Amino acid sequence: MNRYDVLTFGESMMRLTPPGFLRIEQTQSFDIWVGGTESNTAVGLARLGMRAAWLSRLPRSSLGRYISNRIAQYGVDVSQVVWADDERLGIYFHEKAQAPRASEIIYDRRDSAISRMQPRDLPDGLFEPEVSQLFHVTGITLAISDTARDTVHEAQRRAKAAGWRLSFDTNYRSKLWSGAGAAAGCDQAMALADVIFCPLGDYQVMYGASSADEALEALAARYPDTLIVMTMGVDGAMARNPAGDTIRQPAILAGEVGRIGGGDAFAAGFLYAWLRHDDVAGALKWGVAMSALKYTIPGDLPLVDREAVAALVAGASGGGLIR
Repeated sequence: MNRYDVLTFGESMMRLTPPGFLRIEQTQSFDIWVGGTESNTAVGLARLGMRAAWLSRLPRSSLGRYISNRIAQYGVDVSQVVWADDERLGIYFHEKAQAPRASEIIYDRRDSAISRMQPRDLPDGLFEPEVSQLFHVTGITLAISDTARDTVHEAQRRAKAAGWRLSFDTNYRSKLWSGAGAAAGCDQAMALADVIFCPLGDYQVMYGASSADEALEALAARYPDTLIVMTMGVDGAMARNPAGDTIRQPAILAGEVGRIGGGDAFAAGFLYAWLRHDDVAGALKWGVAMSALKYTIPGDLPLVDREAVAALVAGASGGGLIR
């Protein structure tokens, strides 16, 4: 039996958000959250009962320990974290708003500890056949620095050699690179992946305007041996397997309390069902159910209950009821 079901790798930051809908320039306090796409997914998997681990590089400081402790609190193994002296933690500010005012994110992550991570920092003995079933990473980790990109590529090569499956989420961020830069920068990682998550919006920025069906076909042609999963917001999600079958799943509409992390929750739900049952249709249902529930939870982390997700997958919404 493997030690882990899934190992994720990426940056987690401290998120500072003014309470309510205050603007940053008027607030006198901030709510503190922990957020990072790969650790969000790891927490979601752990909440569903999977053995999830998170690999990263953190400053050996109270701030680094704060991040590590919060992620471990929800059942994620953080023993693979690389600790670095005299380095900094990435921070981001999130100003929540409602239409017509747009929410805003401000990054303060340049030269963070993980952006300085190099292939030689990968833990010895980690990428072995008995350690994990799957390695999950996203385009964000590729984008934060050249050395982080090199580390992702080396980690993928080691995981592949160990017989693990590889999962990759494009997770495009316009403040980190351009669409064309993301398309070129993600290609090597996507070519190695067994499953690719690509939101329709990411595809359109990276490759050009297209319908969802055309985008799915184009990705399948580019990566023919890969399971392609495309999310489309209120239009749901769909997937295309290497055999050429397309599976569609409507969205589960949810009230929006905490939008950030919805895509990471989808990935967690999908990977949970896919690894357990190798059923793409069922995995899409778990993905949209996880994402819908995450929208009802403040913060970045998908602090869901497995029973609630299962009930939503089975068709029992539970909305508005007191349990």
